[in-house]
Amino acid sequence: MSHLRKLRAAALIVQEVALLGRQPPYSRSFSSYNRPSPKYPHHVPLGFFEKGFLAVGSAVGALLNPRRADLIATLGEVTATPYFIYRLRDAMLQDPTGRQILRDRPRITSQTLPLPYLRSLPENSVGRTYATWLDREGVSPDTRDNVQYIDDPECAYVMQRYRECHDFYHAVTGLPTFVEGELALKAFEFLNTLIPMTGLSMAASVRLKPAERERLFSLYLPWAVRSGLNSKELINVYWEKILEKDVDELRAELGIEKPPDMRDIRRMIRLQQKREREQQQGKSS
Repeated sequence: MSHLRKLRAAALIVQEVALLGRQPPYSRSFSSYNRPSPKYPHHVPLGFFEKGFLAVGSAVGALLNPRRADLIATLGEVTATPYFIYRLRDAMLQDPTGRQILRDRPRITSQTLPLPYLRSLPENSVGRTYATWLDREGVSPDTRDNVQYIDDPECAYVMQRYRECHDFYHAVTGLPTFVEGELALKAFEFLNTLIPMTGLSMAASVRLKPAERERLFSLYLPWAVRSGLNSKELINVYWEKILEKDVDELRAELGIEKPPDMRDIRRMIRLQQKREREQQQGKSS
């Protein structure tokens, strides 16, 4: 995170220079010397220029290394305001389940959803599907960063909720965590949530191999468009209350079409390539 601190420090310098040029001597404007108090734990109040620097820096860093979850989280927060996170909050307020989630403010961690319990649920249940996906991908729900850069406490929780539910989206769709799978899910999330970061993440497709990129755009992007536009707002799903529900029934209710298994496709391609190499070696010998 040191590079983020450097970006914030540089942003402060630019901001102070700009303020000196256009503000009265005794103005009480937002500055490094007059920073508002945090509104919730981990909150870091930022000015316009600071958010701009973080947006550019985190976007470039995430493009260079799409596995940097901290940079992706930062980009998501600083680009979600002033409109997009409020739109998502309003979508929750307009839905009975969404309003209940905002009242209860549940958190998704290994303590609130212990894996031994999830593994004991019926085979095709939502909870068992989620636990199986976590085990297969080697992922823990405790790795999600805390929201820092969204000023409104309620909207900060909405972003935290989206972030912690992300693995449920993975589990329900079956998409893996490697870059190709993440980009397919991000395309789906963009059409479902309109959070800018999910759309901006598609720029990382330039780092894919040609075959992966062709597969993403010809197979998974059309799936993301169909399911993203037709599905209900996933932010309004109270996952903790439907852990025993059949996952196929849930997909039908939400309007989510399950995409082709990406791991199976990649496995079949590797086997085919292996057979072709063996055949070539056999001919040459």
